[in-house]
Amino acid sequence: MIKIVREFNLINEKGQTFSLMDIENYCLLTEPEGLGCSFYSEYQQVNNSFIKNVQKIEQGQPGGIANFKNYDNYASFVNFIMSAKLLKLQYKIPQKNRTAIYYKDIALKELTKTQKQPNGIISEEIVFDALSIWYEENNFIYNIEEITDELRWDFAWDSVFTDYENRSVLFENNGHVEAPFLLEMAGYILNPTISIFVENEIVNKLSLEVTIEEGEKLIYSTKDNKLQIYKVLSDGTTVNLFDILDLNNINFFKLPIRL
Repeated sequence: MIKIVREFNLINEKGQTFSLMDIENYCLLTEPEGLGCSFYSEYQQVNNSFIKNVQKIEQGQPGGIANFKNYDNYASFVNFIMSAKLLKLQYKIPQKNRTAIYYKDIALKELTKTQKQPNGIISEEIVFDALSIWYEENNFIYNIEEITDELRWDFAWDSVFTDYENRSVLFENNGHVEAPFLLEMAGYILNPTISIFVENEIVNKLSLEVTIEEGEKLIYSTKDNKLQIYKVLSDGTTVNLFDILDLNNINFFKLPIRL
């Protein structure tokens, strides 16, 4: 009995998955490579010491040998990749108490097409361009609803009660780089402020003079290749909010590395 210790999948922007572990129905990836990272560095020599001036992560090229039982599976694989607007490589690693799941944004660089092997298997070299480093996806969802036995009053005079002034999420960034995030907030929201706290001290803050009505959403993304800030109207129309940003401030920030 063979025990799988790790698992690879491809995922497109619709959340559809193409297995790289199932040669019968999809594809079996063997000899995986390029899963690590490398850096470009420059140093300045000072006497007998070297001081690092520049260090940048280099673009990786994950790949391996893609094995297919028949041509139909090969064609399905090509169609899946070529029709995807966004593509992720998913990497699952079983651990003691959980399965760690990592993602890397990728784009196809090369896929060969040769003849079948003597055993009838189609084995092709495949190489991807890495568009990101490995990352984990964490989702936090808050639904603001009326709670049991909640007291509410109606007044004949003008008065305002704020149901919730703020919501907070405790997040520990245990990665190697600052973590981008995607924030989605449903209305009604008046002039929201997004703040990052480290040990109760504000390190980043973005204040927006905008109203998000009930049935609308505010979308804010700080991913390097997908900086976004817009609202989605009740009919699905999107309204870009870049025009309301103060160009003198840092408008897109990330979660600091845990010290």
